[in-house]
Amino acid sequence: MTNPDSQTPTWRIAVIGSGPSAFYAAQFALNQKDVDVRLDMFERLPVPFGLVRLGVAPDHQVVKRVVNIYNKVAAAPGFRYFGNVELGRDLQIEDLERRYDQIIYAFGCSKSSNIGLPGEELAGVHGAAEMVGWYNGHPDFRGERYGLSEVEHAVVIGNGNVALDVARVLLQPPERLAPSDISDAALEELRRSSIREVSMLGRRGPAQAAYSAKELEEVDEVDEVELVVSKQEATPDPKSAAWLEEHGSRGKQRSVRYLKTCSEREPDQHSRKFRCRFLLSPVAFLGSERVEAVRVEQMEIYEDDAGVLRSRSTGTTQDIPCQMVLLSVGYRGDPLPGVPYNERNGAVPNVDGRVQHEPGGDVRAGHFAVGWSKRGPSGIIGTNMADSRATVMCMMEDRRSGSGLNPSSDQDTAELLRERGAEVVTWADWLRLDAWEVAEGKKRGKLRQKLETVEEMMRVIRELRDAEADS
Repeated sequence: MTNPDSQTPTWRIAVIGSGPSAFYAAQFALNQKDVDVRLDMFERLPVPFGLVRLGVAPDHQVVKRVVNIYNKVAAAPGFRYFGNVELGRDLQIEDLERRYDQIIYAFGCSKSSNIGLPGEELAGVHGAAEMVGWYNGHPDFRGERYGLSEVEHAVVIGNGNVALDVARVLLQPPERLAPSDISDAALEELRRSSIREVSMLGRRGPAQAAYSAKELEEVDEVDEVELVVSKQEATPDPKSAAWLEEHGSRGKQRSVRYLKTCSEREPDQHSRKFRCRFLLSPVAFLGSERVEAVRVEQMEIYEDDAGVLRSRSTGTTQDIPCQMVLLSVGYRGDPLPGVPYNERNGAVPNVDGRVQHEPGGDVRAGHFAVGWSKRGPSGIIGTNMADSRATVMCMMEDRRSGSGLNPSSDQDTAELLRERGAEVVTWADWLRLDAWEVAEGKKRGKLRQKLETVEEMMRVIRELRDAEADS
């Protein structure tokens, strides 16, 4: 297809999702010089930015500044935003295939993975991802209830950065979070919280922990919180120590040194404790109606036949009393209508970003994946930059070779959505709502007053549209 106003060929791209990977993919695609790129981004919520808005902890505002880059992408010629548009409800994959040369899936993973243990259905056992969404004002998790006033000891299963985030939010004084963009409902429940201790459990040792050294140190730096770890558990086993010295990253080495320092400190009088536990794997959650304890088995590190360090059970178990458990063992995404899905990793099956009809199957021409949709729930926000660029490079190769969707409809997607009665949120609408949230937050002494339901967002957007039209 060629732009009628020039001899430059037009490249029409649909992006499903509006998180970091979506915006980085849009940035690289829109920067191409040999083609007139027209890129439409679709988001089921009215608001953009995915995990930056709804997954980054409210006390990590510096991380959220990355949206300044995304705002520049959205201002580029050829970019359109379609918020409040859901695939399978307002649009079908077939609609996109008839209107775009290529489709990018960037919808990510937003729910916690289950681990399938006895007692997982007990009250008080929750997913960490759902708690993250709850305190960030995600509409999907607005109704979550945690009963923090009845919890003194919480156990977090897993030791990645999300585990540290939820531990830090639960332990720090609520008034430190009040000026942020935290959900009002979450802040009120945190003010009623009785939590005095959070234990984070990892099935492997400190040398294999998934968190970053910086995130670990941040928990210890919170006023009135003491990081507690025994000297035995802070010390890597001989095989892990040798691996750490020879192959471990500086970050791994730094975090192990930090734990060792913490293990040697004299106990202080801090009112809240953050306990780092290692070589413990849950086998069951105990209780009648609500969780009362976690049964764990003691693990040990061994070297397999390929020379890889792994963990295995020693056969010894113990029970850790608690009133709440948070599962932080990974994210998963729900399949979208018409989009291939890999049950194993919760992602879209693909080879180097080229989507397959099924895992291990043939490539589906014109369909691509980025971010967690591409690689599963791994990496941080910055990981998506190189990941998205690699996929866009594959898209360019396929475009030049003539591999694509060969769209057959001249009808614009905006017109199709109007015909179907979809109430689309444009980028201009989002900018109005963004300014409103910031202004409302300022009135309340906080950075932003997030609206937490789609209905509230759409009501305010309509009012802002009408007010601007009347002015």
